[in-house]
Amino acid sequence: MKIVYFDCFSGISGDMVLGALVDTGIDPDYIKTELSKLKLDEEFSLDFHKTEKHGIFGTQAKVEIREHSQESNHHKHAHVPSRHLADIFSLIDSSELDSTVREKSKNIFDRLAEAEAKVHNTEKENVHLHEVSGIDSIVDIVGAVIGLNKLGAEKIYVSPLSLGHGFVECSHGMMPVPVPGTMALLQDIPIRQTDIPKELVTPTGAAIISTLADRFGVMPNMTVFHVGYGAGSRDLEMQPNLLRICIGEISTLPETNDCIEIIETNVDDMSPEVSGYVMEKLFDCGALDVFFVPLFMKKGRPAIQINVICSAENRQKLMHILLTETTTFGVRYYAADRVILKREIVEIATQWGPIRAKRGYLNGVLIKTVPEYEDCKSIAEQTGIPLRTVFQEALRNI
Repeated sequence: MKIVYFDCFSGISGDMVLGALVDTGIDPDYIKTELSKLKLDEEFSLDFHKTEKHGIFGTQAKVEIREHSQESNHHKHAHVPSRHLADIFSLIDSSELDSTVREKSKNIFDRLAEAEAKVHNTEKENVHLHEVSGIDSIVDIVGAVIGLNKLGAEKIYVSPLSLGHGFVECSHGMMPVPVPGTMALLQDIPIRQTDIPKELVTPTGAAIISTLADRFGVMPNMTVFHVGYGAGSRDLEMQPNLLRICIGEISTLPETNDCIEIIETNVDDMSPEVSGYVMEKLFDCGALDVFFVPLFMKKGRPAIQINVICSAENRQKLMHILLTETTTFGVRYYAADRVILKREIVEIATQWGPIRAKRGYLNGVLIKTVPEYEDCKSIAEQTGIPLRTVFQEALRNI
């Protein structure tokens, strides 16, 4: 299966996506030709050039906005007024772009308008898409969709997004980084805070990747065929301002492949009775699994590491339990890929009655069947027969 992996170690923006796609080998003239179908040629020019960031060369996409002056026939840089969602939809719908490109581009702008509407407490149809409605953002978004469509990848995977901090000046005034619209777009998406006092994830970049990504997490096991670097407009002191795109193939796709989160913390001063209570509470609040690992901490103190496996949406409340119910002063969390067998519940006939069992399939092939513990335990308690005997009987009848 052909995939594209976005490695967002310095965030993501629309021009970085466009530059990285060209850097992987997509013909820039192809993107320009397709963009000409928007019939905006007189309002912008698009150029790509190589640039260096901390010793790594990447491709920078540069959109020059121009407008005919009323006083003369020469072109000049100009501020483009903001548009409503309907204006952008009309522009895209009236173009001769491929239908898939049109629909995906509209989905990105629709998601963007929905995020802005949520922030400003209004309807998305009424939102002025200030910073992201200009020609440059339209070119970035539609151009990114054109490039990704040209690649023909079946899936788009994305790393956790790196965020900057500080403030940035927007049309509404000074805004915290990430700006509110970007944060709304990043809901339920893995992110990580950095020490960089710059805006790393722009609204355009967040809109593109949050709309088109199939999964967020660490890079999957894959064979990489092409790598491209898209350069941002800023030079960062601490690291290269680049977006890396890897194009490759996953040879065998498991039945279910998703991303989960792991929360962990070490404690050396908590009663074992509290440990059992905490485990029960974590399961009750949505943990997929909880387990304790014995270890030794500083000064030779015996301790346990509490590990919690969960989905991203349950992370905050599970961390709250660990921070309030245990003696720890901090927890760690990170995203991880998970491969799950396709599962099916069946009933096994035994001399004591039916027992449920779980079947696991890998790429359509049955590889294991496991009797349900609770059913076997219930029969053992009712009949007085050893639990091990009930399990063996169930396995024989599979």
